[in-house]
Amino acid sequence: MDAEEADRLALSLKLLDRLAREPELGGWTGLGLAVQAYQKRCPEVIRRVSELAKSSGRRLMVRLVKGAYWDTEIKRAQVFGRTDYPVFTTKAATDLNYLVCAKAMIEAAPHIYSQFATHNAHSLAAVYRMASERSVKIEFQRLHGMGEALYDAAHDAFGPVTVRAYAPVGGHEDLLPYLVRRLLENGANSSFVHALLDERVPASAVAADPISAVEAHPDRHAKIPTPKDMYMDRQNSLGRDYSQAADRERHAVALQKVDSETLTAGPIIGGKLKAGTNAQPVTNPFDTTRVLGHVSEATEADIDAAVDAAARAQIAWDRKGGAGRGAVLRAMADALEANMDRLVALLSREAGKTLNDGVAEIREAADFCRYYAMLAERDFGGPTELKGPVGEINQLVLHGRGVFACISPWNFPLAIFTGQIAAALAAGNAVLAKPAEQTPLIAAEAVRLYYKAGLDPDLLALVPGRGETVGAKLVSHPGIDGVAFTGGTDTANLINRSLAARPGAIIPFIAETGGLNGMFVDTTALKEQIIDDVILSAFGSSGQRCSALRLLYVPHDAADALIEGLKGALAAQVVGDPTDPATDIGPVIDADARAMLEAHLKRLEGDAKIIARAELPAGADKGHLFAPTIAEIPTADYLEREVFGPILHVCRYEPSKLKETASKLAARGYGLTLGVHSRIEAFAEEVARLVPAGNVYINRSIIGAVVGVQPFGGEGLSGTGPKAGGPYSLIRYAAEKAISNNISAQGGDPALLNL
Repeated sequence: MDAEEADRLALSLKLLDRLAREPELGGWTGLGLAVQAYQKRCPEVIRRVSELAKSSGRRLMVRLVKGAYWDTEIKRAQVFGRTDYPVFTTKAATDLNYLVCAKAMIEAAPHIYSQFATHNAHSLAAVYRMASERSVKIEFQRLHGMGEALYDAAHDAFGPVTVRAYAPVGGHEDLLPYLVRRLLENGANSSFVHALLDERVPASAVAADPISAVEAHPDRHAKIPTPKDMYMDRQNSLGRDYSQAADRERHAVALQKVDSETLTAGPIIGGKLKAGTNAQPVTNPFDTTRVLGHVSEATEADIDAAVDAAARAQIAWDRKGGAGRGAVLRAMADALEANMDRLVALLSREAGKTLNDGVAEIREAADFCRYYAMLAERDFGGPTELKGPVGEINQLVLHGRGVFACISPWNFPLAIFTGQIAAALAAGNAVLAKPAEQTPLIAAEAVRLYYKAGLDPDLLALVPGRGETVGAKLVSHPGIDGVAFTGGTDTANLINRSLAARPGAIIPFIAETGGLNGMFVDTTALKEQIIDDVILSAFGSSGQRCSALRLLYVPHDAADALIEGLKGALAAQVVGDPTDPATDIGPVIDADARAMLEAHLKRLEGDAKIIARAELPAGADKGHLFAPTIAEIPTADYLEREVFGPILHVCRYEPSKLKETASKLAARGYGLTLGVHSRIEAFAEEVARLVPAGNVYINRSIIGAVVGVQPFGGEGLSGTGPKAGGPYSLIRYAAEKAISNNISAQGGDPALLNL
């Protein structure tokens, strides 16, 4: 067994424990584990494997390697917001840990049979000496086609040594990525093989002692900061790792506390919860018999009062400047992280979010706050000097517009809700925030956290309610100076028409809407990576993302094999209770969403082909679970608009007709996300030219845009811009003022006269 990925280490050890105690294996001693010395937990793994061998009475083989996917572990730790890396950040530390682990393995004989895979002369010599001193039989391992000269030299120096050569076996489709990976490793500057073949590197450096290297530089690599500090100009958000028991236990405690409460939402104006009108229960989409709390709708009088209070408070807030506003937004980010477990539980119960989706949403909300705080300081810190003729000073100043209405969706009830508010606040505005009708409780929680972070309550009001009542009143209110909206394209058009009919000033309308998102695959792409990325893109968050994959375009030659892989991957997905860490896919949001998907499924059954459907658990009818579905469609333009949920449509295409196929998708007028899987850059560039999209993702999933890294937003029917989480996000929330001062009128230009 290979315990390659750090996040699957515990699972690998549990499996090894089960197998080591399996009576059916009798006295077999061929069971073993490969462990990676670059993992910080490697010494503890070896200790536990040794204890297992003793307690089970079964000799175990342990294969020690340096580790093959160091860069992947570094990236994953950064992407998922870990507190630190599970691997060492320097080659010398890994080499030293290899020796420490080798010593422990040799000392564990005869319970462990030690195997050492290395092409490093120093590691080989050190391990050979440790084993010889204890008279322990070991074996070395090398990759076929590599290390012959090294082990010939070892034979000359030490006499016969046991060496096993291992080789990858398979077709070229499977072997090519493996061999490319080996080439990259051995070509790295820190690689022993690279140094050995470089005649400019002296022998003493090639076989350098890692202990001396670590003593000289004991700290982490200077160019690899901790995940929290990776951005340098702002803090990365903190994540959770539910493969760890401690994080699962924290979630269980938070969930129990949320379940013990009766939650209330309604109009919150000036920091006070108002009575509102038309109180309604808020239920759990996984189990609609469970009432989580109640929400009341904002009245017209509530909205008027909120606008008046916001307008008064906005003046001082705008004058506070970017630095003053940034401090509050950073405090909000800290508050979100401090309350992460409670928020994850609430997102699971009210919005049907799985735990990892909930964590990702909270992290995105915190990232919005910190990123917009940085932009506020950068762009709203004072006047910007503009170049011009001598004798005058020209400046550009940004300031808030007034009061913004922020209307957010149910599919990201915390991240988008918080991000819209943060952008408006960062630019110097006050906000009236209307959450989606389905998710008012999490919105109320976010508003209270803003207050706890130090925001003047008059600057932010919560006005929940229906779109046709509260939403309509907001966009037509004369005291509203701008509207930010995320939701459906049809609703955005209604708002746009309503704003156009308003008398008075023309106000900004910032809209992020839906997408008919496609992914194009060619025959050079790695099948396993395609499958992983397609499943995540199509079914992550139950397909309820505007960025989710709706259409997968596959060349005829690769289609059958890829479809079979997708069927198997879908069968492995667990559909169920989103509060359970084992669940991959939760419910859709409500009965209307489920009914729409069921109606579309009937259409597919009539004029397309259902390829696969996931299995639903017992009792699925108590909520809004919908079985994720893969269907093959007959034409590239089968879909006229997005189908918002976990249905993936697969379309076969002829590579010679790529332009024709892509043009049919482009003709629908959307332009949000686009995916490409290929090892040929020219193919990716051609697809990106043919299909309009605000976000293009190559050889990865098409969901999960990260604030400040992948600014998110579309074009055409998919939105107005500017992108959320990008360097220009705040410009539409701000007003610009140019100031030109003719200082020559005061007697001349001192700077010019003093040259």
